Amino acid sequence: MISRRIKVRGTVQGVGFRPFIYRLAHELGLNGYVRNTPDGVEIHIEGKSGLEEFKKRLLSDKPPLSEITDLIDEEENPIGASGFQIKGSSPGESTVFAPPDIFTCNECREELFSPSDRRHMYPFINCTNCGPRYTIISSLPYDRKNTTMSSFNLCKRCKEEYENPLDRRFHAEPNACPECGPRVSLIESGEKKEGGIERAVKGVKQGKIVALKGIGGFHLICDARNISAVRRLRRIKQRKTRPFALMARDLESVREVAEMSSDEEGILKSPRRPIVLLKKKAELNEISPFLDTYGIMLPYTPLHHLFMRALSLVVATSANEMESPILKNENEGIEKICDIIVTHDRDIAMRCDDSVMRVVDSSPLFIRRARGYVPEPMPAPDFLRSSIQAIALGGELKNTISIYKDGFIITSQYLGDLKDYRNFRYFTEIIEHYKKLYSLIPDLVISDVHPDFISTRYGEEMGIRHLKIQHHFSHVLASMIENKVGPDETILGVSLDGVGLGTDKGIWGGEFLLCSYKDFKRIGWFRPVPQPGGDLAAKKPWRMQLSYLMDAFGEDMPRIGLLERAKEEDIKGVMNMIRRGVNSPLTSSCGRLFDAVSSILGVSPEDVEFEGEPPMRLEAIAEDVEDSYGFSTSKNGDGVVLDFSEAIKGIVKDAGSLDKGLISGKFHNTIVEAIKEISVMAGKVFGIKKVALCGGCFLNSILLVKAKKRLEEIGFSVIRPTRYSPNDESLSLGQIAYGLNVSGHTGKDH
Repeated sequence: MISRRIKVRGTVQGVGFRPFIYRLAHELGLNGYVRNTPDGVEIHIEGKSGLEEFKKRLLSDKPPLSEITDLIDEEENPIGASGFQIKGSSPGESTVFAPPDIFTCNECREELFSPSDRRHMYPFINCTNCGPRYTIISSLPYDRKNTTMSSFNLCKRCKEEYENPLDRRFHAEPNACPECGPRVSLIESGEKKEGGIERAVKGVKQGKIVALKGIGGFHLICDARNISAVRRLRRIKQRKTRPFALMARDLESVREVAEMSSDEEGILKSPRRPIVLLKKKAELNEISPFLDTYGIMLPYTPLHHLFMRALSLVVATSANEMESPILKNENEGIEKICDIIVTHDRDIAMRCDDSVMRVVDSSPLFIRRARGYVPEPMPAPDFLRSSIQAIALGGELKNTISIYKDGFIITSQYLGDLKDYRNFRYFTEIIEHYKKLYSLIPDLVISDVHPDFISTRYGEEMGIRHLKIQHHFSHVLASMIENKVGPDETILGVSLDGVGLGTDKGIWGGEFLLCSYKDFKRIGWFRPVPQPGGDLAAKKPWRMQLSYLMDAFGEDMPRIGLLERAKEEDIKGVMNMIRRGVNSPLTSSCGRLFDAVSSILGVSPEDVEFEGEPPMRLEAIAEDVEDSYGFSTSKNGDGVVLDFSEAIKGIVKDAGSLDKGLISGKFHNTIVEAIKEISVMAGKVFGIKKVALCGGCFLNSILLVKAKKRLEEIGFSVIRPTRYSPNDESLSLGQIAYGLNVSGHTGKDH
């Protein structure tokens, strides 16, 4: 008799892993047991033969939603087991990984619409292959008693399914039916009634706004083709031009309004069900003004499927006030922003917004990483693994947190701008939730160097060892650790974004950094120009236009673009600020350069509603051209400074005669050529062969694709984020990488 003890770690709870082990053991005639543990899954297996086949198929045939990150296989004395059974979970400190929420699988969807099935039209149908996970878990291991389903007692038939290892719903923790599970109710004009999906759908057709409770929070829904309903929703959400997400009933409905490649279709209908940015085919008024894409998703819960049966295309935007977290309970003021509420009595343990991505070069590019992907773990490289427990607090905008424990990094969902107190509460809520969920007792906290960031101040108050790391270095490290850059490698990080505090206390944002895991050296940057009014210049792009025009032409500059609409006294006031250096810090920001060009062409709004709006509009009109504008370089100490004043002059000259789309295309090419020039220098002087493209500016697909192609043409290996976002959401991941590298060392923090 041969006996083995196998420990499996990873995403192995809530994904049908134990019933898979049970069936495999029975098929091979093996005895023993399987059970959930705080570490993952523990298997005791014994028999006279078949153990090697068992281990081989454990890896090759595992459930599609599972992910094995560690497997320990040890010899053990036989216990004389008779048959194979599934035991109850063992208690203890948790390092298991909560699975993400997964869309309604095909089997459940067929049952949902089958009149003969006992769950016909039941909005909470699920099985071990699908349904809510992360958003209903209050603690681990992932057992029903540790979820928001604990208050629903299984009826006899559901209990039989739940306890039958051969059933598709064996230990499906959210398992329920109309007899014993959650129920939908409708609230209209202050009156609450059970059911009401059809009434709500009718309301959408009548132009009303419906708040629909999903997995991670409420959506606000209206008819995407009803212009008065869309405009009213804009007033409610205080959104002038910010794009709304759409939900389409099926792929045919998507094809009516958007173009879709096979790669985009694959991600759109994947089990993750993110919002995918797709090129417009037909213009829907006021859905995404001034942009060339729609953000579209398919239904991902049974309630969505039922709701969308009679609707082909709706706006499905997060139910929240401007810049605040998604609402998860009807008592959070949801009635103030809709006509009808469709809610239910299954609580949401953790609010979580929809993920948003685009497909670039057949790979994902995350704009927002959340539902469906969080909280998937990432194993740290062996050379960075440590016995410490760490937490990284990210930046201030587009915040996430990341934790490290027992060799794995887990990054939270997008949490928003911490300057809003409601988002700060969300931030503290997720910190406490992760501490509880993963039995985390951090002995190290890592944050940005900016002393005024709320996250930095929070880290200072934690009372544990605190490391601080420069903003753009974090961006590069996040790409390095994701792409498994080795411990002795030094790469060039091209970190282009809006703002980050530099080591010289300046505002950085157009940076070229030589990076290893422990340190960086700044070898290139955009030549700084004044940012009049500080943060205000990011909200009023004509200020950056004025700064760049004064830099290129002096005070006798042309009045074009948004400057034509600005008041003369405002222009003179800002010019005086720049001239005197009053509240006009110098910035090397690539984002602010994009703002300026967008403003020169009159493409940008006068008042920016959301971060990245001027560059997004500039990208939307860009034509594919070969030409570019000139720029110059100069030495400054050990670094090379990129001066774009020649490009600004060329853009102004072309603005009188050339199509704006062609000018935008030439400007994008100019940035690509500048990236190439510094990369070539880094290759010659420092022997660099690998370049990382990171920072929020690389959410621009034109810039990303062209820069990557250009660098690869001249022999560089190019890496970029695909599992995480290139923007500030990735800062906490990079901070973890830095913390792990220096946690066993002493030295000056960066």
